[in-house]
Amino acid sequence: MKKFAVLCFVIIFSTGAGFGWGFKKDTPDTEGRGYVGTLPDISKSFNTNEPKNTKPLFEESKEFNSSEEIKPVPRDNPAFVNIILKDNKMSPYLNDINELLPQLENLLLCIENQDSVQLFNAKAYFFTKTVEFLRNKYEGTPESSYISFQKLMELCTHTQAVANLRAEAEKYRPYLAYTGAGYLYNDNVINQQLEYLKTEIEDTIVVIKEAH
Repeated sequence: MKKFAVLCFVIIFSTGAGFGWGFKKDTPDTEGRGYVGTLPDISKSFNTNEPKNTKPLFEESKEFNSSEEIKPVPRDNPAFVNIILKDNKMSPYLNDINELLPQLENLLLCIENQDSVQLFNAKAYFFTKTVEFLRNKYEGTPESSYISFQKLMELCTHTQAVANLRAEAEKYRPYLAYTGAGYLYNDNVINQQLEYLKTEIEDTIVVIKEAH
């Protein structure tokens, strides 16, 4: 037993002496730490993607100020006024009578199509009221002496008379004979008055269109 203990002591001492005499490895303990050595620099072999400072393609412009940058409209230039602006050369009177043309054309179609008394009288009422407005607007002015104005006044009176005749015929004809006072409400008489009115409407339309 004593020999075994001495043998163990000799082995332990020899092992420690071996490490002490330079046989111990000098490699650092790298367990769990990965590679801790020095890597070669390979960045020079690749192009970088980092943006480079470049000069802008366009020079920076100053802020736009509409009050300073836009040139004023050349309203003193006749070419601009006459061509660009295109002022309305029609007088208020001509504008007013031209607005009557659709009414006259509708009234004319109403007679040609032999529309009902109610439809005719509705269109006639609208037309006469418009003409009365023009009479009040231009009465005593130079426009009231124009041929177109006079034609409209005459047509207004005739249209109102025919509208009244047709309305009265619808109301009284069933109770009156075709003789005496009843003769005025005869279909032939009314149709004749409508033909006279139609001709007068056509003439007035021509006068208005030529009044420019």
